[in-house]
Amino acid sequence: MYLLFKIVALLPLSLLQLIASWIAILLNSYNSSMKRITRINLQLAYPDLSTQQQNIFIKNSLKSQCMTYVESIKCWGMPPKYNLALFKNIYGEQYFTEALANKKGVIVVIAHFGCWELLNAWLNQYASPMIMYKPNKNKGIDRFMLEARQRTNATLVPTDENGVRSIFKHLKQGGLTVILPDHLPKESGGIYSNFFGQKTLSTTLVSKLASKTQCNVIGLSCIRDEVSGFNVHCSRLSDDILSKDLQTSVNRLNQDLEEMINIAPEQYLWSYKRFRKVEGQENIYNHYR
Repeated sequence: MYLLFKIVALLPLSLLQLIASWIAILLNSYNSSMKRITRINLQLAYPDLSTQQQNIFIKNSLKSQCMTYVESIKCWGMPPKYNLALFKNIYGEQYFTEALANKKGVIVVIAHFGCWELLNAWLNQYASPMIMYKPNKNKGIDRFMLEARQRTNATLVPTDENGVRSIFKHLKQGGLTVILPDHLPKESGGIYSNFFGQKTLSTTLVSKLASKTQCNVIGLSCIRDEVSGFNVHCSRLSDDILSKDLQTSVNRLNQDLEEMINIAPEQYLWSYKRFRKVEGQENIYNHYR
């Protein structure tokens, strides 16, 4: 896999995106797992869509998701200078630079949305982030990803209590960390909170760190523009995330994540089983059609 990824990263981005589009057409032609899960999630998150609207959304979503995978391989395999050249517009940059300037520490919240991996190059222009890293089960892929991480100024810490303590200390010293909080956490690390109309298990990590450090919380997205390239969107998230009340904080974070995603909802990773643990329900992916 390491050699394969190295070869793929050498191909022109436009060719990789074209190949991704072809793969998406195939996935949409059959009842692929990606299509099925995407359809279930869209029916839950956007129940008012007509059948025609839903089918168009699924088609666009599959295309975007396939593009995200090949774009990630490309940006992992290329130097930061190449990746930075892909950005065409930066929106709300002042929110990010102001947060850095006040030295209170910064949590950058990123969703699995657009080409989020490309944001590493952009962030490393400004700071040396501390990020959690979970090794990939495939040793070849893990080697490839680690090489990409090591080309930046990022400090990698494990996804465990030691890693959390390191990030807490880093924030208290005015540092910056990046967290993707839209994953499904373990029961011990989450509470139930509304996300796209579903009261689903949601991570408490951002909320606990924000409450204890009273740092800045900034939203960051990398949205694909198929005409010109990629645009960065920065937003200052609600102060309610700093609340000492955990439920209030997590609720507000989920609302802000929804607003970030709804800028271009078809670019979200809808094939992820985000609603596997919904309060009072069995695993909906086992029976929902």
